[in-house]
Amino acid sequence: MDSVVSDAAAFGVPPLVDTDGPVQPWQTDPTRAPVATKIVVAGGFGVGKTTLVTAVSEITPLQTEALMTEASEETDDLTATPGKLTTTVAMDFGRITLDDDLVLYLFGTPGQQRFWFMWDDLVRGAIGAVVLADTRRLKDCWPALDYFESCGLPYVVAVNHFDGSELFEAEDVREALTIPAHVPVMIMDARRRISVIETLLSLVGHALDETPE
Repeated sequence: MDSVVSDAAAFGVPPLVDTDGPVQPWQTDPTRAPVATKIVVAGGFGVGKTTLVTAVSEITPLQTEALMTEASEETDDLTATPGKLTTTVAMDFGRITLDDDLVLYLFGTPGQQRFWFMWDDLVRGAIGAVVLADTRRLKDCWPALDYFESCGLPYVVAVNHFDGSELFEAEDVREALTIPAHVPVMIMDARRRISVIETLLSLVGHALDETPE
């Protein structure tokens, strides 16, 4: 399976060696070429994509957050996220090294419909996607599910449990969204690093099962 990050320079991806995070063995030893894998994090508006990338990234994440203005009041529903003041207008980017030589590059997509035109570029070269869902507004993740189903990219569904929201079982969410039986569905917390890592590992395993070559 090809797991090369495509067009990294076009997205302003930082170089492999950076000064704001821990130095990994593969960064200083030229004989240890890492397996570089691109993963997309998608979902509806305000579902926790930026939080997920920030929680797990070993480098300072690249973010394209912009203040929300009155111009977006008619298009961005803040009912479930009344305290949200900023929104992603291009992408989020982070990096995490798993094992010694497996490096995951995370690309968070913007959630609003007016930014969907960028998705085709963001998913190019990815091995799979994490689709974040909020049980208070499950319908917001349908466009992402439809998109990855149509393009054939392996994905997992991660239900981001928000404080004060009702906690459902993964199988209840699977039934509500009619997720196929072979697609992993899990309950997670995008603020907790270990929870995010478990989700990413599930996606990597699922992607390997789907495209073993």
